[in-house]
Amino acid sequence: MVIADMRVVDPLLRIIANDFGTTVGNTAAIISAYTIPYGLFQLIYGPLGDRIGKLKVMTVGISIFAIGTALCAFVPNLPLLILLRFLTGMFAAAVIPLSIAYIGDNFPYAERQTAIGRYLSALMLGQILSSSLGGIFGQFISWREIFLLFGVTSMLVAIIFWQATRHIPHQSRTQTGNISSSLKPYLQLMTKPAARLVITAVFIEGFFLYGGFAYIGAFIRDNYHLPYITIGILLSGLGMGGLLYSISVKRLVQQLGEKGLVMVGGLLVGSCYLSITILPSWILFIPGIILLGLGLNMMHSTLQTQATELSPESRGTAVSLFAFNLFLGQGIGAVVLGRIVDNTGYKTCFIVCGIAVAVLAVWFANQMRYLKQT
Repeated sequence: MVIADMRVVDPLLRIIANDFGTTVGNTAAIISAYTIPYGLFQLIYGPLGDRIGKLKVMTVGISIFAIGTALCAFVPNLPLLILLRFLTGMFAAAVIPLSIAYIGDNFPYAERQTAIGRYLSALMLGQILSSSLGGIFGQFISWREIFLLFGVTSMLVAIIFWQATRHIPHQSRTQTGNISSSLKPYLQLMTKPAARLVITAVFIEGFFLYGGFAYIGAFIRDNYHLPYITIGILLSGLGMGGLLYSISVKRLVQQLGEKGLVMVGGLLVGSCYLSITILPSWILFIPGIILLGLGLNMMHSTLQTQATELSPESRGTAVSLFAFNLFLGQGIGAVVLGRIVDNTGYKTCFIVCGIAVAVLAVWFANQMRYLKQT
């Protein structure tokens, strides 16, 4: 539900912009308003999860997230929608990174990339759900009702979480302190060269890879004038590519290794972004976005696996810093790339994203030999 809510606006940017009488670039502020606090609050939830229990923190987060998401259905203007997306992003931040940290606590490193790959399949189902339902609601009902549906469904999930926490023994706090002491683990982590390398890479990935994807739906609408339901189905190909990765991850890791996954995945993503500018027919977006999803997961899951090993004694903190930079990059990227879209067009945006992701893949793959040393 968290990943579905995060990506549901991708096929709806144009229709929301029309509803509020503004541009796609301005409307993309609802993406930044969600992703920047989503990243920022990782810095709080990571140490908190390490201290009082990951599942307990996730339970509170999903509960408040559900309420905020439902309220998005009733906003009268764009500024209020931006505010609510900011608030839901704050509490959604408690869920996915702490889940990944939990996997890191319970799977040895040799099995972890496969476990994370399978976990990502659930996120990809959320991606497919959000894009498909977003298109259906945008075409036949209203973009507002999709937020109400997601909010109610998330509240049902929250109830299940609350029941699960009743069986967890109380975990007393072992640390106290002010904001500066809470930030100390992050400052210590960033003294490690391996951490700086992974964090820098994921920020760049968020900026160009995820930031650029936000505009593909609006590009398809403006250039091919397709119904929103068709756009939603096309964008769900990103999740299908993720599912393809999740069922083949073990074989891919064996054949390519981590360095090969980054290199092949990043070059595949870069090629897909560049091809958007020359596709003669919208039909070609079907395989194109699926391959984009495959390459994205090959690259991102490797970065994510490296993040779980940056600080084995406090994985919640390490993964939260990783997620903070991913979504900070995505939030800033959506704003900057939105200006490019409004001023020079979609194709310039996708060319920049394609080149940047390909260069990132080559650079990080070449730097990976230093990770084990540091």
